[in-house]
Formats: sequence, structure tokens, C-alpha cells
Amino acid sequence: MKITNATFITSAADKKGFLKTDKPIICVAGKSNVGKSSFINMLANQKKLAKTSNTPGRTRLVNYFDFGEFILADLPGYGYAKVSKSEKGKWSKTLSDFFNFTKITHAISLVDIRHDPTEDDKMMIKLLYAQIIPFTLVATKADKIAKTKVKQQAKQVASKLGLTGANIIATSAETRLGKEEVLDAIERALIAAKEAENFQNEDENEELNCDSDNV
Repeated sequence: MKITNATFITSAADKKGFLKTDKPIICVAGKSNVGKSSFINMLANQKKLAKTSNTPGRTRLVNYFDFGEFILADLPGYGYAKVSKSEKGKWSKTLSDFFNFTKITHAISLVDIRHDPTEDDKMMIKLLYAQIIPFTLVATKADKIAKTKVKQQAKQVASKLGLTGANIIATSAETRLGKEEVLDAIERALIAAKEAENFQNEDENEELNCDSDNV
């Protein structure tokens, strides 16, 4: 898969503004300062598509981008300690509403390769399982550790979330490590979703034909 012309669409603060589209939606979730914006820019092969900030917790909206074959939804970063409880509550509600009101084709869950997953990271994975949303686990900032330690560290992070080393992709927005692997995972997810949709349509058509035969 190649992304040639990704563009920003809109931002939404609550369910009233959530985007309605016929395109598949791929969402990107992760804690504040995990590098979501840099990750998105890497996938888009652009430097400023998603705005980056040195201030954690700045992204408080769901930001939508058109990636051609799919819509990418950048979710608010979670787990930033230096905000009020009411602000955290707003972020939590936005995330909850998004998962409840949006048909998500696939999720990309970001974790920092340098650290063990936080309790918020674990809660996100549990949420994806509970919502039956297929996901890809991605470890960011691999350039921040020695190359010889990337594979083992990624495996350790995955194990803390109950996954194996085969279920995590180490990435770096600086070196573009893992970019193609992530795009391949997205492409597989889109194909699987399309096949499932076609299968469902065939079943519905068969039911209609059976009903008409019985009339």
C-alpha cells in the first residue's frame, strides 16, 4: 500500500461531530506523548499533516484524515496526569462515545517501546477486545534505544499486554522503521473487512431469495 495524498478533513469534540463516511475507518490510539502525530505523518509521508507538539495532552479532539482507501481517525491522547479530573472525564467520554458510535474497521494501538505499558495502555487493549475491534499493536520511538535491543524490547512490551513478539511492530518516525509493515497490516485489515462485508451481503441475498421462494 502506498499513501500518496493524505489530507486533513475535520476535527470533532463529541459525537455530534463524528464523521459519517462510507470509507473504512482506521483509528490510532495511544497515551499522551507516545508520538501519534509523528506516527501519522510517517504513514502519510508528510511532515505537517498531523500537528505535533512538545506539550503532552494537547490533542483533545478526534482528528480525521483522508488517506485515500480509508479514513484515519486520530484519537485524543489518554493518561496525561497534569490535567484536571473534569478534563480527563471529557477525554474519556469522547473516547467512549467514539467507540460506541463509530464503525471501526481496525485500530492501531501505540505504546512507547522504552517503557512497560501503563495501566491506561492495558485498559485500551481490554476495550478493543471488549468491542471486538481487530487491532495492531505498534511500539513507537524505536530510534531512542539501541538497534540491538529493539526486537527484545518490543517483545517484552507485547508480553506485558498478553501478546507475543509476532503481534507488535516496532516503529520510528525518525528512521521510518516499521512503516511498510504497518501499511501492510492496514492493507490486510481493509481486505479482510471487504471480504467480510461481501460475505454478509451474500448471506442477506440468500435469505431474501429464500423468503421470496416461500411466498
